[in-house]
Amino acid sequence: MKELQEILSAWRDHQEGGEETALATIVKVSGSTYRRPGARMLLTRSGRMVGSISGGCLEGDVLEKAREVMDSGQPRLLEYDMTADDDLVWGLGLGCNGTVYVFLERVPTGRPVEPMDALAECVHKNNTLVLATIFKVEGTERARPGERFLLRHDGSSIRDIEDAELADYVLRDARDALAKGLSRGATYTLGSGTVEAFIEVVQPPLPLVVCGAGHDAIPVVRLAHALGWRVTVADSRPAYATKERFPEAEEVILTPPEEVAQRVPLDHRTFVVIMTHNYNHDLKLLRAILPTPVRYIGVLGPRVRTERLLRELREKGMEIPEDRYEKIYSPVGLNIGAETPEEIALAILAEIQAVRTGRNAGFLRDRTGRIHDEVIVGS
Repeated sequence: MKELQEILSAWRDHQEGGEETALATIVKVSGSTYRRPGARMLLTRSGRMVGSISGGCLEGDVLEKAREVMDSGQPRLLEYDMTADDDLVWGLGLGCNGTVYVFLERVPTGRPVEPMDALAECVHKNNTLVLATIFKVEGTERARPGERFLLRHDGSSIRDIEDAELADYVLRDARDALAKGLSRGATYTLGSGTVEAFIEVVQPPLPLVVCGAGHDAIPVVRLAHALGWRVTVADSRPAYATKERFPEAEEVILTPPEEVAQRVPLDHRTFVVIMTHNYNHDLKLLRAILPTPVRYIGVLGPRVRTERLLRELREKGMEIPEDRYEKIYSPVGLNIGAETPEEIALAILAEIQAVRTGRNAGFLRDRTGRIHDEVIVGS
């Protein structure tokens, strides 16, 4: 998400400065590749590149092709076969063992569905959406590369796909992708021809609420901001809950712990970390947060302390549904031997990333099968 935010910022700057830009997007891969579908890079006429689509081996060649696309205005599909044993592969220094398909286009495109506007809507307006892009057309004139369908979370849509039959196919798959929170590729048959599309679920920045504004919360907020997450800090102490202490936070809210659910949006995408170091405050926070649909509740401190908090809530008459217990992570963080506040912050955010992507963490060297699975990253 941080990369996408940087791309959008650079695009806005270059648009204001009047410099031409092109957008390179990975739309399809096979085999082992460094980046996956959805990875993007903004390229300018002067040679600036923001974002990446590989470990550095493809960017130079894509830049040269981007200048040609900016001249012609016609999008292109680039194929990099890193399994081949030829001069191009060795000359580019490709180090993976797969094939990458990169859709390259001048932006803005002049079409009703502008990819940069759609991405900006997702990031800045906090809207989940599906952006479907036609990137390959063979044997038919009923579609063109670069046609798109935009489906928002509220069901509204915009399209510049002219063929009604194709639009219906894409809408069906876009709705399915939105429901599952899972991007996918799709191939459609139109008469005697075929059309390939990349149907991408674009999620807004991960919302993280840090309850507690102590010294150890500072590196949590700083690292989460570096990842491009949208961070809110909530605390009841005026001397601690200040923007000066947390300049990277989207919001710093001064609130009693029992009112946090009224002051901070807590929806099904929200991740919460409780780190007040105050038993009574944590008790009130859990009472307020447990009934909400948040996806994750990390509680700092020993397991026995959290168990005591939950037991006291039950003794005071609070009914805690079984599925709520599954959202609680205590002790919070991955077991990486963290000791310092910065190391603890790393452990916490790594656990959140694992939960977000449906992974169990662990060493990649012990993983059997492929590193990159199709996983639901938000629903």
